[in-house]
Formats: sequence, structure tokens, C-alpha cells
Amino acid sequence: MPRPCKKRRICAKPSCIRFGPQGSGPDAGTVTMTLEEYESIRLMDYEGLTQEQAARQMDAARTTVQGIYSSARRKIAQCLVNGHMLHLEGGNFVLCEETGKCCHRHCCNKKEKKREGMDMRIGVTYENGQIYQHFGHTEQFKVYDVQDNKVVSSTVIDTNGSGHGALAGFLLDNKVDTLICGGIGGGAQNALNGAGIRLFCGVSGDADAAVEALLKNELVYSTEANCSHHEHSKGHDCGSHGCGEHGCH
Repeated sequence: MPRPCKKRRICAKPSCIRFGPQGSGPDAGTVTMTLEEYESIRLMDYEGLTQEQAARQMDAARTTVQGIYSSARRKIAQCLVNGHMLHLEGGNFVLCEETGKCCHRHCCNKKEKKREGMDMRIGVTYENGQIYQHFGHTEQFKVYDVQDNKVVSSTVIDTNGSGHGALAGFLLDNKVDTLICGGIGGGAQNALNGAGIRLFCGVSGDADAAVEALLKNELVYSTEANCSHHEHSKGHDCGSHGCGEHGCH
């Protein structure tokens, strides 16, 4: 017996379910879009999430969401080109448990943190107790769980070869919602913003001390993407990788 298809999570049902050309008659034809197809359009085209982020939000595989999204875009094109009505109805979905107070973006991640009793999970680019100064090349993050504005636990995790923009997804997978780092390029900063991760960049020194300063609202940081570091480990040279090309300042 085939395994039943897993239901995809949607944040809320659309407020309007029927669209079409002005003055269209009964013979205009109708294209039906499922509510999970609508959700994929809302998340990626309206909210600006990547396929990977939308897949987490919908609790589905990325390839599944990619197929749903492609189908939805094709149906929109059919309506525009052929003058058909678009009707939103049905599908294989479950409504988000936070409906009514849903943030409509990454609410599933916030719900998981609430269930675990965490107020915040802070990630710091990390090397030998210090804040590593190039986000895209960091091999480790030190992650701090914060409850009632106090660090209750911390652990060091390896990035396993992830780099630059891919690190945003890595941090999201590890439920990090706040990042402290040194230098970071504009592209990576945009990826973190899209993932809903707060960024405190341009910070140097002891990692533990930086977290404590953040919790006391005393952390000194930059508000812009930067690559102002001058000391790179493993022979990394800021000029050799084209800092000006990837948005560092």
C-alpha cells in the first residue's frame, strides 16, 4: 500500500479565493490552484523566502515545494495568457497551529523555540575562544541558548564545509535567531535578513564576552556589511577573493 502523502503546512487561508479578467463571462474558463500552491507563491514571491526556507515553513521537502511552486506559476501564466478565472480551493494541507496570531513567516521556528523554553539562540563565528573575523569562511559557530536574559547552555558546532550565503540556512537549521560576527559581505547579510536572523557584525574579541555584552545592551557593533578585518587565518587574503565584488566594505 502506498504511503499517504504528507500534508503541507500553510499559515492561513487566502482572504479572496477567486480572481479573473474584468467583465469575464461564464465561458472564460477556470483554473484551480490548491492552497499549498498559493502558499508557495505567497512565501517565495511575496515574502521573498528561498525554496529552502519555504520548505521549512511548509514542513515539506525542498524538491516537493519546488514542484508545487512550478505548478502554481504555470497556472498563473495560463490565466494571464488565456484570460481564465483563477480559483483557490482544496489541496493537501494543514493550517498552522499559530493561526490567529501567526507571524506568517518562520512562525514554525518561533514555535519550536517557545516549546523548548528558549528566549533566544545566539550564534557567534568562532575560533579558539575568539570571534572569527570572516563570516563566509568560519568553520565553527559557538551557539548560546538564552533564557530570562541569561546564558543557560552553549555548544560549538562545525559548519561542515558550508560557506557564505549557505551559512544562513545552516544557522536556521540550528534554530539560531541572532548572529554575532566580524566581517561579512553584503550578499551573506541579505541571506541572513531573508532568514529572519538578527545580525550584529563588525565585532571582535572574546566570544563569551560579546554575548554577555549583547545581553546587557552594551555590545559595540556595525550596522553595515563589512570586511574590515586584516588578520585572516589559513592564509586567507581579503584582496585575493575580491572583497569589493561581493559587497564587503
